[in-house]
Amino acid sequence: MAEQTAQPETRKPSGTDTAAEPVSKPDSAVVRDALGVGVAVGLSGFAFGVTSAGSGLSLLQTCALSLLVFTGASQFALVGAIAAGGNPLTAAAGAFFLGVRNAFYGIRLSQLLALPRFLRPLAAHWVIDETTAVALAQPSRRAARLGFTVTGLTLYVLWNLTTLLGALGAEALGDTDAWGLDAAGPAVFLALLAPMLRTTTERAVAGIAVVLGLAFLPVLPAGVPVLVAALAAPAVLWFQGRRRAGDRPEPAETERRRAETDRTKGQDR
Repeated sequence: MAEQTAQPETRKPSGTDTAAEPVSKPDSAVVRDALGVGVAVGLSGFAFGVTSAGSGLSLLQTCALSLLVFTGASQFALVGAIAAGGNPLTAAAGAFFLGVRNAFYGIRLSQLLALPRFLRPLAAHWVIDETTAVALAQPSRRAARLGFTVTGLTLYVLWNLTTLLGALGAEALGDTDAWGLDAAGPAVFLALLAPMLRTTTERAVAGIAVVLGLAFLPVLPAGVPVLVAALAAPAVLWFQGRRRAGDRPEPAETERRRAETDRTKGQDR
């Protein structure tokens, strides 16, 4: 998926044509970071396999979810709702809502990766939190493609392998909460996301999204709080627009000043 050759990219600082800042990143560094994320999150498949088996799903159903769905949070939401005695259709709806965010990731990645058409359906299966974060963190398209591919491949293989092992050894592993494996995925994703929040606007969006998600988590079905949290972005942008509009003179005030200027010019003639 990565291009065979690529010239080192440079970025010229604004206001000068003499200095150039290199922004290329060695392939080895990209692969190292991608492997780290893939391995760390892939181990969470143990927790899913155990949880799914404990919820009453068969080995085949558990493995099919990881092979065909491959959206960790949605999978946990589905089996968690089933374990709590929820209707399978309701559980599937909650998992669907939670997975909707991947569609928005795909819109951004389609522009960044610019993959050939025949590869896009295959790549779409790997559009998840971790692959998106790794790809967006890269300085060039080549590095983004490499990071996306290595992260997706590593995570997909490990997630499915550990799902199988977790389902087979559910009784031996016992309570997954004691292992803390379910927290590995979110922890890695937050570690990737935090350095990307450079501006006040980005930090405000992230902070409000966290508050909204936690506030509605106890009262809304699984997956819906994530969609509610997405409202943080338009809310912050709307507030900024209102503040900027308040800094500008009102239309009536502008017209009054213009009339006074024209009257003064008429008196001077």
